[in-house]
Amino acid sequence: MAAQPSLLSRTRPSGSFSAEKPAFCILPIRSSKVNCCGCSRRKNISQFYNAEVPYILALDEGTTSARAALYDREARRIAIESAPIPCRYPQSGWVEQDAEDIWVSQVESARRVLETASVSPSALVALGITNQRETTIVWDRTTGRPVAPAIVWQCRRTAAECDEIQHSGRAATISAKTGLVIDAYFSATKLQWILRAVPDAYAKARDGEILFGTVDTWLIWRLTNGAVHATDTSNASRTMLMNLESGDWDRELLDYFGVPHAMLPRIVPSSGVVGVAAAEHFGAEVPIGGIAGDQQAALFGQACFRPGLCKNTYGTGCFALMHTGARRPVSGNQLVATRAAGSGDSPVYAIEGSIFIAGAAVQWLRDKLGLIRTASESETVAASVPDTDGVYLVPAFVGLGAPHWDASARGIVCGITQATSAQHIVRAALESIAYQTRELVEAMEADSGESLSELRVDGGAAANNFLMQFQADILGRRLVRPVDTETTALGASFLAGLAAGFWKDCGELEQFWQPQRTFEPRMQVERREELYDGWKTAVRRCRLADHSQG
Repeated sequence: MAAQPSLLSRTRPSGSFSAEKPAFCILPIRSSKVNCCGCSRRKNISQFYNAEVPYILALDEGTTSARAALYDREARRIAIESAPIPCRYPQSGWVEQDAEDIWVSQVESARRVLETASVSPSALVALGITNQRETTIVWDRTTGRPVAPAIVWQCRRTAAECDEIQHSGRAATISAKTGLVIDAYFSATKLQWILRAVPDAYAKARDGEILFGTVDTWLIWRLTNGAVHATDTSNASRTMLMNLESGDWDRELLDYFGVPHAMLPRIVPSSGVVGVAAAEHFGAEVPIGGIAGDQQAALFGQACFRPGLCKNTYGTGCFALMHTGARRPVSGNQLVATRAAGSGDSPVYAIEGSIFIAGAAVQWLRDKLGLIRTASESETVAASVPDTDGVYLVPAFVGLGAPHWDASARGIVCGITQATSAQHIVRAALESIAYQTRELVEAMEADSGESLSELRVDGGAAANNFLMQFQADILGRRLVRPVDTETTALGASFLAGLAAGFWKDCGELEQFWQPQRTFEPRMQVERREELYDGWKTAVRRCRLADHSQG
């Protein structure tokens, strides 16, 4: 589809940016009986619903691409399109993106999917947004232009600031308020860095002249031409600035990190019409009915509506979440507590473990080492050898996430001999994803006191049958892959569809989740534990190595 310069140009879209105005009615969610997922039976939002209009649009803004998908009333994905988003690595451990690239790619993918499916924009009941979390964007309220590059969730530039917090004696208080561990992964120190690095940024933030948002907030601001500055609880809970229990920005945390309240978006539920995308972007006005961070959206899309249900998303990173219902989890194993996406006003929670490098390791094999031509080729290459011949790859390219949280760790390949081949390296990279996932699952089981019977899987790498079978083997648990593995987009569509009355409640949504394939563990217990012991040894080596020379 040919781009329309007036819409895709890197300039302010037509329509003026202004301070947030009540340009539309924010329709309340009327709660009655609340289920464990926060779902409530509600009156339909009739002014945004037409019985003859059959589609929900999901905008799925990931780390390396912006995708858009269309869903019908049976939650069938009828089309999906994507556009790449480049990353920059200006220094070791730094990861940046241009916020304009994020915007342009998301609009481009949405227009393409409408064209591919031959769907009129007027056929859209609502749209939902899901996004890479923690990535930090600051922009000028008047011009709409970013004042600095977007600092991506993987970026480690503020690791030293996090070390200072650990030594200040404030870490326990911050974790108690937010449910998070002190790490450069989260938004607070990224925002603090921008406010210090950009001239006059703090004064402008204090006066409300520049605004902060995670990617969802940035997209909503642009879609509404500056009319709405908002985020949802699932994204806000990843900033390290929101009080996890109250669901509001925490004044003590704002003071500690030096963040003016005037630059912050208002926090809204994950499901509910928060604004309307202007007609100029897609050809018709579209209500924005759902917002959720990508991993909370995936949990919702996997129909994990009850406590104890768990999913793992295999993308650029790897993210395991277990639904804990209305109970805020407390981890003794270096996992984090977070707000789950719910369809009502009542808070719902999840416990989460995050792996920084998963699918990104496969991209590294392809783009930097040239060992494979495509990511999908890794499955065939890995299966061409019976094992790694003792080789382990620990992809700590930006440190280690949960449950280690070691920013100083760096990637290693160990166990190499003259017999080591490219096939062994490729297989070791895929196996590393499974080993890291086992670390998360073991921590979750220890925190919850429950043993998982199955793990629901999704994301791009979930299509890799070798990886899924090895994951089942090394976990000793059943894996279930659904028919639709694009569950982040599906979750966003569910949230938007519930807000618009397209679907009734979570009970109706459960019938749409269907397993496509189940992977049962086949490996002998002794072999499983032998391999896992080797992995733990490799992790110790990557954490003990001297990285003082960079």
